[in-house]
Amino acid sequence: MFLEDLRTACAKDPALRGARRVEVLLYPGLWAIWSHRVAHRLHRLGLPFLPRLLSQSVRSLTGVEIHPGAVIGRRCFIDHGMGVVIGETAVVGDDVMLYHRVTLGGTGWWTDTPTARRHPSVGDRVVLGVGATVLGPVHIGHDTLVGAHSLVLRDVPAHSTVRSPLATHQPKQPPHPLRRRTDHDLDTPLRDRVDRPYPPGGAAPLR
Repeated sequence: MFLEDLRTACAKDPALRGARRVEVLLYPGLWAIWSHRVAHRLHRLGLPFLPRLLSQSVRSLTGVEIHPGAVIGRRCFIDHGMGVVIGETAVVGDDVMLYHRVTLGGTGWWTDTPTARRHPSVGDRVVLGVGATVLGPVHIGHDTLVGAHSLVLRDVPAHSTVRSPLATHQPKQPPHPLRRRTDHDLDTPLRDRVDRPYPPGGAAPLR
């Protein structure tokens, strides 16, 4: 399974080519997944404290927080990794790719019930873009692309594309033109000029 993860990373990251493939061992997402598999097994055995201690230690090293109770499928690849959060009851399918700052979280303690699933389930071959946020017990269908910075609060059918609104721009207003100085200004004392930078004995006025 470890070799499978390495092959997946090399196949999905164009930066890993030729001799640089050895750099895959430095990828925090891989170490987060490998550590989670150990923590998840300890969690299923019912051991207290130790699984969470392992996950929190890995979080401090990789920036990826995966609760030991989360179920992660095979060949899951977390690119960059920083800021990824996966909640306790989340389920991630096979061949899923997550970019940094992805959140698979709940909708808040005030909506939770003790026995209900609180976090999303993600189907196979799903791509979650940068900053994608999926909240609550929703399902993301197979072969779905969730675009960067999308907020998902409802189920998404298979073979779908989810996009967030694109940023808009407005033309920048030109600065207010300053009054051109005249020879009279140069001969006038500063205290008598109409364009003096501040009133005598006071602070600059707010504009």
